[in-house]
Amino acid sequence: MTDLIALDDQSRVWIYQADSFFEEEQLDELKAEIRHFVNQWVSHSHALRAYGNIFHRRFLCLFVDETQAVASGCSIDSSVRFVNAIGQKYQKNMIEREHFGYIKQDEVRFLHMHDLKQALESGKIDEETLFFDNLVSKKVDFINHWLKPLKDSWHKRFI
Repeated sequence: MTDLIALDDQSRVWIYQADSFFEEEQLDELKAEIRHFVNQWVSHSHALRAYGNIFHRRFLCLFVDETQAVASGCSIDSSVRFVNAIGQKYQKNMIEREHFGYIKQDEVRFLHMHDLKQALESGKIDEETLFFDNLVSKKVDFINHWLKPLKDSWHKRFI
């Protein structure tokens, strides 16, 4: 597996958010499964230069450096099958979209999208609260903009 730092800044990223945290004791096995997948990930018989990891015990992120080989529909489908298999094995919904992740007091927390307005009004969060933008699609954006203040995030449309 390639290190994330070695991948081109324009590498593609897919972010899958689990519906609950992975247990600490699951992480070593899970990371080994991710390494195995990215090491054998191919597109039209060409090995993909890829990286994958679990971040904050809840986000499974897969990266592909497309300067050498482009991720095709079939290779993307294989990654979705892999993520779904992880979800089944660990009893997680890996495509959870109704809860928004944010950081408060150095802790990753989640809010249902329909509770965002009330959380802002009650002071539970504010315009500067950092939210995870799982829609970023490039490594450079993952590094620089995966976390962004609510006021600068697409999440604010739910307020």
